[in-house]
Parts: sequence; C-alpha cells; structure tokens
Amino acid sequence: MVMEEGGQRDRGGGTPATVEQNLDAICLSTYRTACKLRFIQKRCNLHLIDIYNVIEAVRDAGLNAVELNAGISVTRLENLVSALFNQLSKRLPTTHTIDPRESAALLVEFLLAAIDSEPDSRLTVLSVKAMLATLCGGKLVDKLRYVFSQVSNSSGVLVQSKFDDFLREALKLPTAAHEGPSFGYTHTLARSCFPQQKRVMLNMFLDIVADPPQCLVWLPLMHRMANVEHVYHPVSCSYCRGNAMTGFRYRCLRCRGYQLCQNCFWRGNASGSHSNQHQMKEHSSWKSSATKLGRALSRTLGCVSSREPPHPIYPEEPERTLNLSNIVEILAEIKRLRVEHDAACQATTNPTLLAELRLLRQRKDELEQRMSSLQESRRELMVQLEGLMKLLKAQAAGSSHASPSRPSPTVRSVGAASPQAHMYPPQDSLAGVGGDVQEAFAQGPRRNLRNDLLVAADSITNTVSSLVKELHSGMHTHIYSLLIYNHAPYFINWSRI
Repeated sequence: MVMEEGGQRDRGGGTPATVEQNLDAICLSTYRTACKLRFIQKRCNLHLIDIYNVIEAVRDAGLNAVELNAGISVTRLENLVSALFNQLSKRLPTTHTIDPRESAALLVEFLLAAIDSEPDSRLTVLSVKAMLATLCGGKLVDKLRYVFSQVSNSSGVLVQSKFDDFLREALKLPTAAHEGPSFGYTHTLARSCFPQQKRVMLNMFLDIVADPPQCLVWLPLMHRMANVEHVYHPVSCSYCRGNAMTGFRYRCLRCRGYQLCQNCFWRGNASGSHSNQHQMKEHSSWKSSATKLGRALSRTLGCVSSREPPHPIYPEEPERTLNLSNIVEILAEIKRLRVEHDAACQATTNPTLLAELRLLRQRKDELEQRMSSLQESRRELMVQLEGLMKLLKAQAAGSSHASPSRPSPTVRSVGAASPQAHMYPPQDSLAGVGGDVQEAFAQGPRRNLRNDLLVAADSITNTVSSLVKELHSGMHTHIYSLLIYNHAPYFINWSRI
C-alpha cells in the first residue's frame, strides 16, 4: 500500500514535492495498521476533530433518537460529514485553512469503502458512530467513554451483543486498509476481550487503554503515534546514521548503545551484531542522564509514585437524566409570549394608525409652541405690571414732599401730557398692553393714578385668565390624544414613525 503525502517543496522552489510512503514495507502488522489509519486520519483532516465535535454533529443530525441498527442514507452521511468540516473551518485560525469539501469527500469515500469491504454489509447509525469515534482525534479515554455509552444498558453494564456489533463496524477500518487478515472480525472477539468478567462496567472497559485486546491493539498505538510525532531525540540512528530522531526511539536491551529510529525498526533494519530477535524498548520521550538519575532517586525515596493509573476512575453508575418537564413548560410559556409580542409588533405597522400617530405628534408640537408663546406673553405682562408699581411708588413719594398749593410735577407729567408726548411715548410706555391700561394713563387731570393702576392690574389679570382659558380650550379637545401619545412608547415602536 503506497500512500502519497504532499506539502514539501524541493530545493529549487518549484512545485510541491510528493513523498511516497510504502507503508506495506512495515513488518509488524500492528504498526502497519496504525500507520495506515493515522495517514488516512490526517489526509482527511479528521485528526483536527475531537470526539465532542462528533457527538455534537451526530446530535444535530438527529441520529441520537434513532436505533443503532437503523439504516442511514448516503445523502444523510454526506450532510453529517460536511457539517463536521464546515464547523471545523470556522474554528481554525486564519493561518491554518482546509478545504471542507475535499476533506468531506475523502472521508465519505473511505467510509463507504469500509462498509463495502464486507459482503452483505449496510450503512447503519452504529457504523457511522463507530467509525467516526474511532478515527477522530482527541483523547482515547473520551472516545472509549462514548463507545461504552452506546454499548451499555441503563444500569451501566456492557451488553455483549452491542459490543459485538461495535467490533464488527470498527474492524471494518483495518479491513478497508487491507489489514483484514490480521485484524478482521470474528464471532468470538467480543467474548475474548473480557473472558473472565461477567459484568463489565465503565472503568473495566477503559482498561483497553493500557491492556487492549488483540483485535484492538492498533487503536492505542495510533494515539501514541499522534502524541510522539513531534518528539525530538538528540541521538543518531545506529542503522541509517541519522543525526536525530523524531517520533519513537527504540533501544536494544542487549546491544549496548544500539538505538534505532522508528522507520528502521518498523521495517526490520539491523546492522552489526544486532538482530531483529533482540528485545527492544520503545521510548516516547528523551530524558538526559541527569533527569534519569533524579527520577531514580525520587522513586527510591518514595517522593514520586512509580506507576500512574492508566485512566481516571469514573463512577460506575451512569448519570441520571435531568427532569426537563419544568423546563419544557417554561419554554412553552416563552414561546407563547414571543408570539404575542410579534403580533403586537405587527399591529403597529398599520398605515392608518401610523398616520394618526404622526398627526398626534404634529399637534403636540403645535400645542407646545402655543404654550411657549403664552408663557412669553405672561412674562411680558408681569414686567409691565412691575413698571406700573414703580410709577405708583414714585407718585406717592412725590405727593408727600410737594406743597398743597402747587401741583405735583409727577402728576402733571402723567395727567397733562402734551401732544408731542403722545407722538413720542416715554420709555416705560405700556403700548400694546391693553385698552384699560392705556386709559388709566391717558390725559386727564381728574384721573386717580392709584385707581387707574388697580384697573390696569385687573386688566392684566383678565388678559392672563383669557389666555389660560384659550390654552385650556385648545388643549381640551386633544388631551386624550396627548395621554395616548405620552404612554404610547410602552406599546408602540416610535422609531418606525
């Protein structure tokens, strides 16, 4: 099986160079199968999608409420896969772009080829869930937890028949990669995975991470390959003489200082006195001599645990489902209120009502202008009244100091005005105030200024009263409209007017 991987350029800077990987040359079937499926995973960009993205896409496609053995159309599969990669393209940064259509087409093509790898096989909901959960990225523990939720009962106990169906679908992936003879499906696989256990719970099922059954030994290896792809080992390979290693590093336990890179070890390369029959130890990280000595001393002193658990310990009983009855009632009430609100908003779009509201606003502006003018007139009348009060005080002061035989100059100036004074009224003239006020200060020696001032004050009061009555009469016919207008913002969207 020869696979091509693009993305590298030759030194001349021309077209991208193509790297051919003859994965069939790998001697060990477990590594060969894991490498092939890892290549397919990266070629389809499925390594960028974790199990939670798959769960969300399956739920959005409505497959959670469908039986696992129910059939599914190719169109529905294409829509599901397209939704996966469309959401992925939105999450990726701008520096990392993919072609969602190409990735979806490649993945659908491979899944259909895996279904067709076995005779009398059909596309079901379980096959889609099993293959996507197996090939997607993310942590292996999370993927196995999802698988267990699909193959267990309500009490959290593994159902052997469902697990057997899962193995049938998951092992179609190695079969599609031409590894069926090594990891094909048989009817006895489900029982052989847990031979001595009658009740398999979640934590026991998760032990597959550390001690997988023979039919699934390639699955943890594929995840370990993904974790060490960028691990750097600053040592040279004893066979190819490479200056450094990337990925796994293999050290012979018999030949001192003999180390192989993963490509040489997987293909069975050996040199010198080393033989492929020698026991090798796999290293997934590089540790200096000082680091090794420090960890050895820590273990000796009991500061560091010598072995960590392969996976977290989860509660054996499944989580209880939430009672959503109250939430459903609340959602129904929210929906009803939203419908009423939409109906009220649509009522405001009546053209007749909008025209009436515009007229109300115009009439309100007119009344406000009239009120402003009346207030200005009242202010001017009050100013003139204040001037009259000053004249009265001046008249009284002049009368107290004048002799009885001589008329007061102030009275003569007010009571006996010359024609020229009529043509040029004084600065404190009340012209335009009212007839009664003007009459109070007209020519005539017999007029009493105090009485005339009282008459003028009454005239001013009557004038203000008439103005207020006119204002009230003008506003009376529109008071209801103004009330509606003032309270309308609570019911009407005035921005549409």
